[in-house]
Amino acid sequence: MKRWLFTLPLFFLVFSQVYTAEALSNHPIHWGFKKGSDGKQAEAGEAYDELLEKYDAFYKGNPEEKVLYLTFDNGYENGYTEKILDILKQEKVPAAFFVTGHYLESAPELAKRMVQEGHIIGNHSWSHPDMTQISEEKIQEELERVKQKTAALTGQTDMQYLRPPRGILSERTLSVAREQGYIHVLWSLAFKDWQTDQQKGWKYAYDNIMRQVHPGAVILLHTVSKDNAEALEQVIQDLKKDGYTFKSLDDFRIQERIQNNDFIF
Repeated sequence: MKRWLFTLPLFFLVFSQVYTAEALSNHPIHWGFKKGSDGKQAEAGEAYDELLEKYDAFYKGNPEEKVLYLTFDNGYENGYTEKILDILKQEKVPAAFFVTGHYLESAPELAKRMVQEGHIIGNHSWSHPDMTQISEEKIQEELERVKQKTAALTGQTDMQYLRPPRGILSERTLSVAREQGYIHVLWSLAFKDWQTDQQKGWKYAYDNIMRQVHPGAVILLHTVSKDNAEALEQVIQDLKKDGYTFKSLDDFRIQERIQNNDFIF
């Protein structure tokens, strides 16, 4: 059995490896993949790759470049985001923070600081629903409320990156989001870090990141994790020593457009 990122029902592990793109079109996807190791990229499989590409979605970058994209999910504030922002500022590392409505309402000053310090705020929906189970109109409402609240709080009027709540998506939700101007940003490096009552120490977070890291990795961390906050500085410094650089999601999009000859000079 292959190693997968999340603990999923056995039937999903078996059938997810043989889905065709056609079979995936209307099937709710609980995002998962074979983890990266020894510098090799994580792999979700050809069918998933084709489906994401169809809607400009992505979960990893160029396998030939030691570039990393650091992203955080912010469902609620647990006292560690300020330290994370301090470290990012110290190390001059850009990040994307995917926020919910609850986060914007309960931690407005931190949201303002994210934008002031050059980070991107992405959309994680207003109420964190499974978007495969709600209507197109409700999806649009969930996304628009986050966008408008972010703009009012921070001045960031553009919002083009979306991380689906609970990591659940389908071709329908990909399509609806893309029509609203959003690009799904998934991830190729993550671990079980969000359970605040099961933190295991900074070394646990450090080891999980360093074990899975690979060129082009989109790293997902949760800001509620004490382990992440305590490991982050060492992680960044050691990855830099290993030749990695950190870039923003905007850099990813620019590079992708250059490779696809989308720019007119």
